[in-house]
Amino acid sequence: MKLKLNHILLVKLTAILFLAVSCGSDDESLQRIDQTLNIYIKNSAGQDLLNAKKNGSYSAYAVNDVFGVTDVAPVSVPLKMTADSLYYFEYLRGAKRRTMDSLSPDNRTYHSKLAIALSRTVNNAQVITVDSMEIRYRWTPSVFQVSEVLYNNQTVFTKPADAPNAINTVTIIK
Repeated sequence: MKLKLNHILLVKLTAILFLAVSCGSDDESLQRIDQTLNIYIKNSAGQDLLNAKKNGSYSAYAVNDVFGVTDVAPVSVPLKMTADSLYYFEYLRGAKRRTMDSLSPDNRTYHSKLAIALSRTVNNAQVITVDSMEIRYRWTPSVFQVSEVLYNNQTVFTKPADAPNAINTVTIIK
């Protein structure tokens, strides 16, 4: 009886040990996600155009998902400020992504398109400029990352495939 009990206990311990080892994971099996964008808008003289307190800057903005389900599909892009008082938009996610190409099941390119309405006062009249931003993403089993950003069809940011995860900084000169 004691031998049978020891055998059952040994089988159970072996099963628990096997489950513990097989449920473990290594870092290489995890996908790195890198999609945060900090977007600064300046003029050619370097003035922060997102600081509404400065003359000539934008006082309001709205961001819309071009691929959204409806014509008006707002995207949350909060306005934030750095420690040295520079304003920027923080884009994390929210716009729909569409496949641009599928080179293989393990290598795809996605993109999102945003319409950004920027408002400022010029000669006591409100002027609204609507710009476009396209964000391209690289997807493989090991990484999902921003690979390129186009602003009004001009490349303003690129990232190599082997670049480490980081907050991606985009500066637009208007």
